[in-house]
Amino acid sequence: MSNFSRFLFTNGVVVPPADTPPVATLLQSCPGAYTTTRTHNNGAEIMFWQRHLSRLSNSVKVLLNSRPELLFKAGEDMVPFVKVSEKSLKWDLVIRALVNDSMGKALPFVLKERKCGEEMSITTLVSGNLESLREIEDVNEERLKAVFDVYLHFGGYVPRVFGIQGNGARLAVVGRGRDIANAKYSDWVRLRKDLEKLRPPSTTELLLSNNGDHILEGCLTNFFVVCGKDECGEIYEQNDFDYERSVEVQTAAVSEGVLPGVIRQVIIEICLRNGIPFREVAPSWSQHNMWREAFITNSLRIIEHVETILVPSSWKSMESKTSTEIRWEEKQFEVTPGRVTSIIQKEVMEIAGFEAYPVALCKD
Repeated sequence: MSNFSRFLFTNGVVVPPADTPPVATLLQSCPGAYTTTRTHNNGAEIMFWQRHLSRLSNSVKVLLNSRPELLFKAGEDMVPFVKVSEKSLKWDLVIRALVNDSMGKALPFVLKERKCGEEMSITTLVSGNLESLREIEDVNEERLKAVFDVYLHFGGYVPRVFGIQGNGARLAVVGRGRDIANAKYSDWVRLRKDLEKLRPPSTTELLLSNNGDHILEGCLTNFFVVCGKDECGEIYEQNDFDYERSVEVQTAAVSEGVLPGVIRQVIIEICLRNGIPFREVAPSWSQHNMWREAFITNSLRIIEHVETILVPSSWKSMESKTSTEIRWEEKQFEVTPGRVTSIIQKEVMEIAGFEAYPVALCKD
């Protein structure tokens, strides 16, 4: 992208590139619901765009009805509580219209400036406008549009190559699960910084747990394990035809306090369609000897196989220690993806192609 690696648009109006902050700075400085995806196929398609819009609109609704202070720029006055029911407003259509209008204005500019074939990360942030909300007496679809500002952040992105030895994730369980986990909101970017003091060297992602045993998700990812179903630990060899039937894919349920990730939902659909045993349950560290594979997911990494997981020997002392003072237990996996992980990754990319949203459709 020219001399700048990122662009920011506010309600469709470009911010001077020299003044465009990194996406983390934007999210830390502005409350709201957000989602992040990326382009695919040399920038020609946006991955799972319709799914991201649905998740974004749901996050806005959840925050507005439960924690409006996470959505609005709070002033001295208490943020008004506005109850928006699905029956009274076409909520999903309102958010889609706002975001698509901004995207239609922003994308032609970005496409002109980016390098040919360069992939882009795209973060969409919807933030409440408190002053506009105070002026509304009767909320309806059209008036509701004035209540929100839409920020679109674009940055160059180089996808990681799946399956390369040594390119896997190295994880550590360090903190408790999130509040309002069923919504993706910007304040979490600030809160997760507190966990950094517990990050062991070379760790690439931090995992969350409320008790040190049941693992919920990562700070930036959903977490999956492929667990052997035989209690004695006996399992088919990976070259056996029935390998994927002798294991069970596990990931924490949304009701346990995890983000309903877009790729997470795609994987659930893949397992159900292909007869791969699947269960929504938080993987238990006490059964880690049964874990045959593990992987993490989000809309930038898609799927990344796990090489190692560190878990503190004593969960109770976590808050008073730093990473160098904690005694860790370690689980190691193969340095390349396992069979089930590879099958799922291939299926995800096929669905991504089928559901691809052509960039041309976003233009004016």
